[in-house]
Amino acid sequence: MSKVTTVDAAAYTVPLPQPEADGTFAWDATTVVIARVHAAGEVGIGFTYGAVAGVDVITGVLAPRVVGRDAFDIPRAWRAMADALRNRGRPGVASTALAAVDAALWDLKAKLFGVPLVRLLGAARDGIEVYGSGGFVNLDDDVFADQLTGWLKDGITKVKMKIGVGAGADVDEDVRRVRFARSVVGDGVELFVDANGAYDRKQAARQCRAFEDLGVTWFEEPVTSDDLESLGVLRDLTAIDITAGEYGYLLQYFAEMLRAVDVIQPDASRCSLSEWLRVAALAAANSREVSAHCAPSLHAHPACAALNTRHIEYFADHTYVDPLLFDGVLTPVDGRLWPALDRPGFGLELRGDAEQYRVK
Repeated sequence: MSKVTTVDAAAYTVPLPQPEADGTFAWDATTVVIARVHAAGEVGIGFTYGAVAGVDVITGVLAPRVVGRDAFDIPRAWRAMADALRNRGRPGVASTALAAVDAALWDLKAKLFGVPLVRLLGAARDGIEVYGSGGFVNLDDDVFADQLTGWLKDGITKVKMKIGVGAGADVDEDVRRVRFARSVVGDGVELFVDANGAYDRKQAARQCRAFEDLGVTWFEEPVTSDDLESLGVLRDLTAIDITAGEYGYLLQYFAEMLRAVDVIQPDASRCSLSEWLRVAALAAANSREVSAHCAPSLHAHPACAALNTRHIEYFADHTYVDPLLFDGVLTPVDGRLWPALDRPGFGLELRGDAEQYRVK
């Protein structure tokens, strides 16, 4: 038995090179909460993107439920942590804290076996396709074009941009920007759009027709992801894939969402890696694919283990932040992430100079 001896956590806030905005939110820094789980001389590392408050949830609520348990028994630890959060609000910050510890447990287990995580899970493929993601609504056309062409140089053939300018009010400007993106990437690249819930149902329906003419193949959160009825209506209205799921924390939420979208987007940094694997299985049972939302450093291994993974979101924010905090971050080769097979676990280690970003 390899008992967990210690669980600790810290938060790091990294300023971004320039402010970023989507259709419903704007930010200028990203906070990463890192959990470390110790057992038998090894340290598992997991993390989430979220609130600094996650540190207190990890150290004050979750750690006592994990310390003393066998590091191999991840489902038992997951259940104990979920039970501890019952009266503290299961979705949101509490779930992201659980996700960080859960990822650390998976990393730890793979390290105890001396294998990369994808080998522990069982590989379905050697590498997984990514799509470039950014195109923030506050970027001017020149910067936006540079971002698009940068992904193409990395061999990425699918790109996603944010829409919802003026919180969804300026639909004409959204169409102009999509037309501009198409002119930059050409006809051989798949173009995705993400409204982050900025539109209402009527706006989204009108935009579907405009976007179809521009060859858009993916329309993410055209309306709020909680409006499953409208998502379902839009899915039946258009040939474009209607997608959502990044704000799902519970398996039951994803079960309901499956009836409303074409592709579901679980995020292991929010729902936890353990739940991500269950969501992928649930989607497969319903003949659906999953696409890993953001967090490419967390998703490369499990995405290569799930048969029905379509791709991973290679999000500009996280691809900037991750290398500043971790050594071993993967970059695309031929448009895919290839999990490293010469390093155990996720293959990540906290950088010594990451301390400059620590805020708690």
